[in-house]
Amino acid sequence: MRISVGVNGPVPGGPSFRDEVSFVQEAEKLGVFAAWTVEGWGADAVTPLAYLAARTETIRLGTGIMQLSARAPSMIAMTARTLAELSGNRFLLGLGVSGAQVVEGLHGVSFAAPLTRLRETVEVLRMSFAGEKIAYHGDRIRLPLPGSRGRSLRLSGASGQSIPIYLATLGKKSLEYTGAAADGWIGTTFCPEHAEALLPHIDVGARSVGRNLADLDIGAGAARVEFGAIDELVEQERMGRAFTIAAMGSRDENFYADSYARAGWAEEVEQVQTLWHAGHRDKAAKKVPDAMILQTNLFGDEGRVRQRIRAYIDAGVTTLKVSPAGDTLDARVSTLGRLMDIVRGENH
Repeated sequence: MRISVGVNGPVPGGPSFRDEVSFVQEAEKLGVFAAWTVEGWGADAVTPLAYLAARTETIRLGTGIMQLSARAPSMIAMTARTLAELSGNRFLLGLGVSGAQVVEGLHGVSFAAPLTRLRETVEVLRMSFAGEKIAYHGDRIRLPLPGSRGRSLRLSGASGQSIPIYLATLGKKSLEYTGAAADGWIGTTFCPEHAEALLPHIDVGARSVGRNLADLDIGAGAARVEFGAIDELVEQERMGRAFTIAAMGSRDENFYADSYARAGWAEEVEQVQTLWHAGHRDKAAKKVPDAMILQTNLFGDEGRVRQRIRAYIDAGVTTLKVSPAGDTLDARVSTLGRLMDIVRGENH
């Protein structure tokens, strides 16, 4: 199993991006596979990678994720090709549909039929990477614009670039599509003990096109890594997990909450959402199950962290995205180094 890390982009008042760059450089020295940027409503996922491409040599650089509704498919293709060229073909294109609150509230784009938009975007990307003229007539994407003066164009430069496409998906049909069309999966609510809630759907999609699960990079995360007293660490995590369950989407449409519910926590998810939306956030946080936190993070002494790494490997995860804890850059690097030693031992 490989380890990847998350990277915080530069935002006013946020963590020092210089420290983030140094962290990625140290992660590269430790043998970390990839660094992934996030994109919500602060920093974009692309610009930091262009900077990191110039400051690193071997580590893969991925968007985790680039919000596809914020960009035309052709612009995603051009951006991906540019980053691949800048990084010496180290770029990993991670895409996701985000959620209605961000897509419609921040970008002013309808969130209707997100899987259709995802599928059509990937098809346009494959067409673009292959050097074909971009002519596409789908339900959500139509290029050139019908009835316009536009014409089909081919992206300039050499064709045939092999840019891995990773999809962040959680719904059953979306997972099946990931298995059929993607090079890798970005799983954000994965619990090794409940892998059957997610991975079989990817496998179904893969087999529908003559592939199997082993043909994809199965990525899980982001797991916080901290060596310390478990009880204290669980308490620190509760509010953030309650936010994910109740606020990362609407009450009627929250992919994270649905995924946790399918993993066996439907009753607890309902309680957290009800209390949160009633304004009782502290009470909502207390309803987050200890097991949900412990099964999605790497907490405790080295022995327990080793057990969790083995659980991910046995569940079929090939790349684990982690967030090493630490109040300073040196502390984060130290935590990451301890984890890498454990992973190397388990891989052998």
